[in-house]
Amino acid sequence: MRSMQKIAVVAILCAAVLVVAQAPEKSSKIALRSRMQPFKGSPEWQEASLERPIQFQHTALVLCDMWDHHWCKGAEDRVGILVAKMSPVIDQLRAHGVLIIHAPSETMEFYKEHPARLAMLKIPQAEPPHALDLAAPPLPIDDSDGGCDTPDNPVKPNTRVWTRENSRIRIVPGDLVSDKGQEVYSALCQRGIHDLLIAGVHANMCILNRGFAIKQMSKWGMRCILIRDLTDAMYNPQRSPFVTHAQGTELVIEHIEKYWAPTTTSSELLKALK
Repeated sequence: MRSMQKIAVVAILCAAVLVVAQAPEKSSKIALRSRMQPFKGSPEWQEASLERPIQFQHTALVLCDMWDHHWCKGAEDRVGILVAKMSPVIDQLRAHGVLIIHAPSETMEFYKEHPARLAMLKIPQAEPPHALDLAAPPLPIDDSDGGCDTPDNPVKPNTRVWTRENSRIRIVPGDLVSDKGQEVYSALCQRGIHDLLIAGVHANMCILNRGFAIKQMSKWGMRCILIRDLTDAMYNPQRSPFVTHAQGTELVIEHIEKYWAPTTTSSELLKALK
């Protein structure tokens, strides 16, 4: 009974926040890229561009699995490059009111006393809606070997070598830390957020499949947007479809645009902030 009362209170709180969120606020326009199928049932897909309004005060950014280390050397090296590129973007988004959620999976023990983790744990848990029944077509790449493109990689695939988020990504007051879908959903609900930017790794794995990421959040009704130049894929060019790593990553991004979410770029976001 007490649990049901708590859920009811949270639902009322979320509804109240949504009413406030509907009040007129300044919107920016963001350029998005998607994929359309002009003739249903045909293999033909075309790139589609659109603009949509976005209120940064009611937007969040999830940083997915930007760990300190990775079992694949090539993947870890590319994360380092992504960190340097995304850090100033994170700072700009935060300065314009975007909620920053750090989601380095399987490292919550490291953050158990961190203010950003404790702040997340204080948020009342909202009951997610019934998940939408969305189709999940197979990926266009073969990542069954783990996707490492480093020849003779010294560490066994899927060895858990990460302990925290990359230390070059700042966590500041007002940010949150979580690796659980319901916690993230509750934080979004509390603030009346429906637009969810996603950045981090890896596009064919955690970006799609984590409980706080694209598939689950889309099923719960969130409007997910992948920042396509702030992600990477786990893909070995020695596997089908036998293209370069960069081309494999682009194929995964196109897959997401077809079936799950539109994408944008960091430069488009910064343009919208001006």
